[in-house]
Amino acid sequence: MRTVRRLLYRDIVWSVVFVAVAFLSLFYFIDFVDELEGIGRNGYTVWHAAAGSALEVPGHFYELFPICVLIGTIYSMARLAQSSEYTILRTGGLGPARALGLLTLLGVLFAACTFVIGDYLAPVTEREAVLMKAGFRGGLQLGRTGAWLKERRSTPDGERLVSVNVARTGARGELEGIRIFELDADGRLRVRIQARRGQVGADSIWQLEDAERTDWPTPEQAASGQAVKVTQQPTLAWPSSLGADVVAAAVLPVSTMTTVELWRYSNHLSGQEQAAQRHEIQFWKKALYPLACVVMVALALPFAYLHARSGGISLKVFGGIMLGISFVLLNNVSGHLGMLRNWTPWVAAATPGLVYLALSLAAFTWLVRFR
Repeated sequence: MRTVRRLLYRDIVWSVVFVAVAFLSLFYFIDFVDELEGIGRNGYTVWHAAAGSALEVPGHFYELFPICVLIGTIYSMARLAQSSEYTILRTGGLGPARALGLLTLLGVLFAACTFVIGDYLAPVTEREAVLMKAGFRGGLQLGRTGAWLKERRSTPDGERLVSVNVARTGARGELEGIRIFELDADGRLRVRIQARRGQVGADSIWQLEDAERTDWPTPEQAASGQAVKVTQQPTLAWPSSLGADVVAAAVLPVSTMTTVELWRYSNHLSGQEQAAQRHEIQFWKKALYPLACVVMVALALPFAYLHARSGGISLKVFGGIMLGISFVLLNNVSGHLGMLRNWTPWVAAATPGLVYLALSLAAFTWLVRFR
């Protein structure tokens, strides 16, 4: 069995590596061509374009590796079936259950590789790529409404609900267009702070520049003649529980977050009564996505039982590409439907994998019993 395992694993691993290198080379070329448009602007050179495209390679690897596993395993299984090597292995005692067990173990190893790349390397390189491009483009735009953050704090006047809006980020990563609104327990606006730019320190204290603070009196204070107080300050230290990690999660793309960071930020949003459905679904998708490698090897195993003795490998590889594309499509559609229909997050994330696992096991069982 050790010899059989070595034969299957070596053949499949080399096929998967070849497919992965081909896909990553193609996507690197596409990213590099897209970056050529910005060369010559604000000191952006061809070397920056090449480096930025290279930083996106781990993210592409994480997204494409299950498809590479599917195509590489299909090619390897189809080639063994065509040359009758797999038939010899079957007559030598490699039963369906044992073959499925061998490929499942290999799928687990592929899943571990996907998890390590997707949770430790890809978020770091994606973040560096975003920050590098933002530095040359004058900052990072956060949409028409900017990024919103919330927190609750206790003051001598009672509990305050604080909403923070950040319009964009600067070329050096500083926050720009900051607006802070503090509401009392009755929903009345008590404090508004506007600042041209600011940064979040390691102690969660926001250092604001060119700040304008407006304080509104309570109804009782207004009745006694107290007016609205407006103060201008060149610098203002604003203490908050919104640390740099929470702010980064709000302003940077979701692809720059690890599984743990997605979990923490989802809990933060839920605790502040903000919509957390999108990040909860992303958390479960990121947690379960490596297991797609196990589903892919199970989906590829039935191709070894088709007994194609001549030709047909290219057609099977094409079928594997279509299966991989359909899996990615269903995975994305399931996430969007989960947000629209308010599905349970783990159900929306696990449905594509479960559907394709059921299809692969059904096809495998039918081929073994009737073919």
